Amino acid sequence: MNSSTIALITGATSGIGKATAELFAQQGISIIICGRRQDRLDSLTQELKGKAEVLSLNFDVSKADQVKTAIESLPEKWKNISILINNAGNAHGLAPIQNGTLADWDAMIDLNVKGLLYVTQALLPTLLAQPKAHIINIGSIAGKEVYPNGNVYCASKHAVDALTKAIRIDLNATNVKVSAIHPGLVETEFSLVRFKGDEQRAKQVYAGYQPLTPEDIADVIWFTVTRPAHVNIADLIILPADQAASTIVNKKTV
Repeated sequence: MNSSTIALITGATSGIGKATAELFAQQGISIIICGRRQDRLDSLTQELKGKAEVLSLNFDVSKADQVKTAIESLPEKWKNISILINNAGNAHGLAPIQNGTLADWDAMIDLNVKGLLYVTQALLPTLLAQPKAHIINIGSIAGKEVYPNGNVYCASKHAVDALTKAIRIDLNATNVKVSAIHPGLVETEFSLVRFKGDEQRAKQVYAGYQPLTPEDIADVIWFTVTRPAHVNIADLIILPADQAASTIVNKKTV
């Protein structure tokens, strides 16, 4: 891969997406950073200036019309995308099913499932036209297990897992590799969003042990996309050493 390689990263304004954009830029890959927060897109573009070619797209992946408009707006030199990283996603709330809210459920399903589908469908003609291409879906340990009060979030990430497998089968005879990376606990804004801005509660999620960092996941993404043509890292779970399962974490008391 070189500067002529173009990667599109959704959810690039924070966390795993931002770390991945930074790493790809360091490697000289041309990147399209996507997100809903224009100020953060502008800040990241400035940060990466001089390291690689960068284009920002401001849109909401959960809105099919916005996805279509954004992809169709790409300048000619940016159209030959060969790497798609479906990273955008989030969790809203942590409550038993009887106390869940429709707004939270809709937000998770719209972003985590529909968003992945909308972006993938919009880019498939481009990906299929490349000599070789790669789709990487960022899932979660919650897509492999179900934990108390995780209900709809877990269901949405199980859908990512199932869709990745199905897309891989559908594209098996093509030039497109399809991979999924399923992180465990990564210290990002994830819990802050889940707990509606409750900073104290969010901090407790990552207290008492060493969680993964966004850079850890970016390293794994880079490893995955740089394998030889005959190798596909199809499905990978990455956990902190202190995490054995979704709710089993070796937290040290202080």
